[in-house]
Amino acid sequence: MKTRRESKLSRRGFLGTAAAAFTVVPRHVLGGAGNVPPSEKLNIAGIGIGGRGEGDLDECRSENIVALCDVDEKHAARVFKKYPNARKWTDFRKMLDEQKDIDAVVIATPDHTHAVIAMAAIRRGKHIYCEKPLAHSIWECRQLTEAARAAKVATQLGNQGQASEGNRLVSEIIWDGALGTVREVHAWCNRPISPRGIERPKDTPPVPATLDWDLWLGPAKSRPYHPTYTPFSWRGWWDFGTGVLGDIGCHQLDPVFRALKLGYPTTVEACSSNMDEPPAVREETAPKASIVRYEFPAREGLPPLMLTWYDGGLMPQRPLELEEGRKFGEADDNLFVGDKGKMLGYRLIPETRMKEYGKPPQKIARSPGHHKEWLIACKGGPAARANFDWAGPLTEAVLVGNIALKMEKQLYQKGLKLHYDGPNMQVTNLPEANRYIRDEYRAGWSL
Repeated sequence: MKTRRESKLSRRGFLGTAAAAFTVVPRHVLGGAGNVPPSEKLNIAGIGIGGRGEGDLDECRSENIVALCDVDEKHAARVFKKYPNARKWTDFRKMLDEQKDIDAVVIATPDHTHAVIAMAAIRRGKHIYCEKPLAHSIWECRQLTEAARAAKVATQLGNQGQASEGNRLVSEIIWDGALGTVREVHAWCNRPISPRGIERPKDTPPVPATLDWDLWLGPAKSRPYHPTYTPFSWRGWWDFGTGVLGDIGCHQLDPVFRALKLGYPTTVEACSSNMDEPPAVREETAPKASIVRYEFPAREGLPPLMLTWYDGGLMPQRPLELEEGRKFGEADDNLFVGDKGKMLGYRLIPETRMKEYGKPPQKIARSPGHHKEWLIACKGGPAARANFDWAGPLTEAVLVGNIALKMEKQLYQKGLKLHYDGPNMQVTNLPEANRYIRDEYRAGWSL
């Protein structure tokens, strides 16, 4: 008999090695936008196109790019020029209301606007590709996951690494028993991700004429414009981004969650360089460096697991099995610790053991490409592998770590770990932490 999770995975469906055969049906028979037969091209709108959005749109150039939306005309100028036939917009709400030919949207705006844009698209029956993290808060993730499922739109999170060979090898090696029982995983990101550990700037330079600052703020609390926030340095500011953990966690932890069948953590604790900073720093920006420890319960015959996250130059202890002179992984990497061995990334260590082991039996279908998965799903094919049913819970678990970081001083002073009830989105032993489950939107914005 299948377990509940196995049944859920089969319903969601991994992509096969080839797309299923489709019956060609004219679009008008299916009802227009949102119902695109595989014989036709999608009409895609890009929202937030000046940064990562450009790369996402480039991956979708096999389709029709019919609309481009960005609040920063100067930052988006190159992409506007690249797609001269697409209609140009500043306000995504007007675009979605007035341009009726859009089938799907690609969202690559700052984290704090993901949810309001994605929900507006879902309610209009649009398929959605959304950059990671799925949303800025746990509550937003849950709302988007449930709404997308109810609307039956095709979705995909922008954690491109999930489509890689390495991602699949992690699961196949662990499932083959090469590490034995895994009770411990270490994950890290030591790339610079936006300024952090700083106070809000006090000067108020004028807003550039090419930027709609009010729309850039979206649902976030009002504050004066400053170039330290945009176009890319917003990730470290709590009101707009989700720090290094929120930014990279959905990439780095995806293979961990898949291979070890993780769900919601039961406890989380954190320590960081923000611990002794004044509130003007702690409440404004993510820390320069942090460690977050998640405890996961036993599940599907697997034992409890400790997952530890590091950023800002912090690392776990160098494993004895790693050869002298060999670099300890990449700037972003994972170390899996089993009772029969260790694995760095998707290779057993030392390298002699990897060469002796070879390759595991293939148990997971390979991907046609991360964006291609989504395009196939939009046209009626199998669900994309990082659709919101997967990406929502994954992002929620990542964001619980940020709550522990924001509450680290109180947790330390009270001698507590953060205890978390994932299904009910509730911290059970420190009620004041629950204010971070859901963002407070400013007037005029809602989900």
